[in-house]
Amino acid sequence: MDQQEQVSTTLAGAVRERISASLAPVDAELARRYPGEPATRQPVHTVYVPAEAYTAGTVRSWGERALAALDEHAPDAGAFGAVLGLPEELAGAVYPRVRAKLEREPVEDLRIDFEDGYGGGGGAAEDAHAARAARLVAEAYETGSATPYTGIRAKCLEAAVRERGIRTVDIFLSGLMAAGGLPSGLVLTLPKVTYPEQVAAFAELLAAFETGHGLTPGRIGFEIQIETSQAILGADGTATVARMIGAAGGRATGLHYGTFDYSAGLGVAAAHQASDHPAADHAKAVMQVAAAGTGVRVSDGSTHVLPVGSTERVHEAWRLHYGLTRRALARAYYQGWDMHPGQLPTRYAAVFAFYREGFAAAAARLAAYVGGTGGDVLDEPATARALSGYLLRGIECGALDATEVTGATGLDRAGLDRLAARTRG
Repeated sequence: MDQQEQVSTTLAGAVRERISASLAPVDAELARRYPGEPATRQPVHTVYVPAEAYTAGTVRSWGERALAALDEHAPDAGAFGAVLGLPEELAGAVYPRVRAKLEREPVEDLRIDFEDGYGGGGGAAEDAHAARAARLVAEAYETGSATPYTGIRAKCLEAAVRERGIRTVDIFLSGLMAAGGLPSGLVLTLPKVTYPEQVAAFAELLAAFETGHGLTPGRIGFEIQIETSQAILGADGTATVARMIGAAGGRATGLHYGTFDYSAGLGVAAAHQASDHPAADHAKAVMQVAAAGTGVRVSDGSTHVLPVGSTERVHEAWRLHYGLTRRALARAYYQGWDMHPGQLPTRYAAVFAFYREGFAAAAARLAAYVGGTGGDVLDEPATARALSGYLLRGIECGALDATEVTGATGLDRAGLDRLAARTRG
């Protein structure tokens, strides 16, 4: 038996108590501002559909049109893999999963658009479109045909369109309540935010709605769309986006990068407005740091190069979209925008390839960490959280099967959740 070491201390208990008391406000602030990763699924994309064009068949139509594009321009795994430069084995694993996804769940997050994409007019027409959107969304949830996440993007809170934006939100939410209540996957998007006060005002609007309907305070969350330079760097030199998260009062669920408005605001020429422009990288990096640990998720923007026309042009657009999506995933932007059904095949191809390519290595590292067997990489708890989060995202989007992850790691879903330290529902 080892000789027992004599332990001595110098600091009195009162010192520790004073330090703990002095840091209690900081402890509370850390817990409030940085609750950690939510326990909810993050969609891999958001699809925007003009409100006047949205119908009960929109989602199914997007899936059918995406499948038709595959049938016409890449009818098998070999052809699809050749377009995207995928190894034969990876293409063979990805292609059937893409087709199955398009048949089963072509859209993960749907936004009915009353802002830039809306061409239905204002006044009574917009009132009618907002009421119809509420009815169709409620019916979709009732029949089980709704996308996992659904909501609207109304106009912003700038003076010129403020009343219209507030009215559209009110009509939509009131319609949902009249149809039976707010669905669990409800998402609202606040566009063109410049000042934290606009975020606070939107939070106040939602709080008033909750009070009017006897809803739990904080029930309605929203995404903040980052489309102006002032949202990244304020006139006082601070990162405005970080202040916006605080101004939301716990309601902020996401930060969405607006590729074209932001680029245009910085004077970037139209031909160079893209999500991989240095200006875009800077904005998203600031968003990412501001959101880290807060439970607020970051989404990339979109590309306006659509896969339409000849097979050659479709393939060119597919390669661009696939490359931008893979680039975003490597930078931990796990969500983006899709603006056309033809982009769905490459969205899912990029996401599935990302997780399937890294699956074996991630699972082996996590299994070694959990089993304490070591290996050729010395991982710390923070890396174990990242590995678990990676595998969970792969399961949730359909790239990985829960059974194969459990077989490779020895961890079930609950075990992965614990290691990933997901803390909020």
